[in-house]
Amino acid sequence: MITSTKNIKVKEIRHLQGRSKNRREMGKFVVEGVRLIEEAVKVGWTPTSVLYSEELSERGFELVRQIQSLEADVEVAEPHVLQYASDTKNPQGIIAVIPMKEAEPTDDIDFVLVTDQIRDPGNLGTLLRTASAAGVQAVFIPPGTADVFSPKVLRSAMGAHFKISIQQGDYSELAAICKTHHLSLHVAEVSGGTIYHQTDLSKPLALVIGGEANGVSPEILALEPSPIHIPMPGKSESLNAAIAGAVLLFEVARQRASQ
Repeated sequence: MITSTKNIKVKEIRHLQGRSKNRREMGKFVVEGVRLIEEAVKVGWTPTSVLYSEELSERGFELVRQIQSLEADVEVAEPHVLQYASDTKNPQGIIAVIPMKEAEPTDDIDFVLVTDQIRDPGNLGTLLRTASAAGVQAVFIPPGTADVFSPKVLRSAMGAHFKISIQQGDYSELAAICKTHHLSLHVAEVSGGTIYHQTDLSKPLALVIGGEANGVSPEILALEPSPIHIPMPGKSESLNAAIAGAVLLFEVARQRASQ
């Protein structure tokens, strides 16, 4: 049993819970809670190490046994140690360190979400969760967006990281993906362009959702995307990025289901 917060495994978790630079350099990230770790293990994201509490539920202990069978380094820790290692005020009894990997999309992708300049981790995580629910096959994350493997993004995404392909790259790579898969590029605007439900979104496309503060980057605009917008008859000037994304992503799903 781990009883000290100075244990090397605990230090690694704390290091990974911190700056995105640490996660990139080590090529690992931290997942907390039975449900999220189950989602990861189910699709082959095997932890390298796990700390857990003796007070786990039976479901949690079943997960521990499953991870042990994968030859991961699994060890019980005292409650104060888990509290120290956790990114939350109320630890969920199990913490896993998982190597990063980018799932490759299928060759016939026709529905991509681009999260451009989304700096709020909660918004980014919610967009990932919504994208997974709406049938998005790949999410492309350009520079300037929040770290997709940060603890808050992982919690907000509720397992979406392990269900859809998440790719990070520069704008030239995005242009190449659109060209390779014959995707039209659409960008959400506060106003201007066509109304979203009057736009044909049934064809292969990449949908760009920009940050609330400054919108999309000049690099996105240089790719000459087609602007679409959500009419707002009320008094608000704009929608939260995650809400706007949900409206547009499910409009794509609606149009495709009606064909």
